[in-house]
Amino acid sequence: MLRRTMLTLTGALAASTAISRRAFAQETAICYNCPPEWADWAGQLKAFQQKTGIFVPADDKNSGQAMAAALAERAHPVADAMYLGGQVGIQAKQDGLTQPYKPAGFDQVPAGQKDPDGYWFAIHSGTLGFFVNKAALGGKPVPQSWADLLKPDYSGLIGYLDPSSAAVGYVGAVAVNLAMGGSYTDFTPAITYFKKLQANQPIVPKQTAYARVLSGEIPILLDYDFDAYRAKYTDKAPVEFVIPREGSVSFPYVMTLLKGAPHLANGKKLLDFTLSDEGQALWAKAYLRPARPVALPPEIEARFLPASDYARARPVDLAALAAAQKGFAARYLAEVS
Repeated sequence: MLRRTMLTLTGALAASTAISRRAFAQETAICYNCPPEWADWAGQLKAFQQKTGIFVPADDKNSGQAMAAALAERAHPVADAMYLGGQVGIQAKQDGLTQPYKPAGFDQVPAGQKDPDGYWFAIHSGTLGFFVNKAALGGKPVPQSWADLLKPDYSGLIGYLDPSSAAVGYVGAVAVNLAMGGSYTDFTPAITYFKKLQANQPIVPKQTAYARVLSGEIPILLDYDFDAYRAKYTDKAPVEFVIPREGSVSFPYVMTLLKGAPHLANGKKLLDFTLSDEGQALWAKAYLRPARPVALPPEIEARFLPASDYARARPVDLAALAAAQKGFAARYLAEVS
């Protein structure tokens, strides 16, 4: 009798464990390149879980690493969605990694910031400039131009993410290239600039370096306005954001739904949330420009640099960016890195 009871309990426990595993799987979605320290993905994923009950673990890949993982796993996908720099969304479609999906609000995303069939679409954008920890400059002035960064005074104080891998790194290269007279088919000005910058011994991480700026380890980082404003107004750090005098660019980030997504329904719900009224409002509160025509809260907009500064930043051509990326990366690795 005891043995029969034990067998019954064991069977019930096994059945319960199997149900729990199924329930866990049903309430999970995997998003590559959703780092908690970047663009307030921590707040976005927390709000998504509270609304839907679906847990999305944070993921610290950059766009290039997310693509590499998805390519390696394409026969047996692990992720359901990816968050990518705009031109990488185009590459993901070309590589056959994504499937079309149009959440509510898709039609309000501007042309040029989405694939017409829904293989990728923008959720927000930022403007690239200098994210500067003033207290870590050792009394040196806050740089105001690309030319300033080449001055010996800033040796050891400058950082930029690896432009051969991270989307923000590549966007920085595009920004300086266009500012110095280059084009999407001629990156010689950017290569020349990065060669000169090597004299100042730049720090070149692969992942988001937000915390390293706050700590003062990287006093000047080529990064977006939303990170600098978050540091200044949320984390109360002694930070300033600068759009360089010679010019810069604004750049959209996109979501994609992976082909063969193991939690397809949950992955779609995540994409729905990023474009929803609630999701777009959360991006705006994190100092990002929403992809849909959602107004920034007045108290947030008042914290941005004046419109005259933003006039120096031009929108990027995502198709041209995507076409040029591999060629630029090859040159950077061969001539600079």
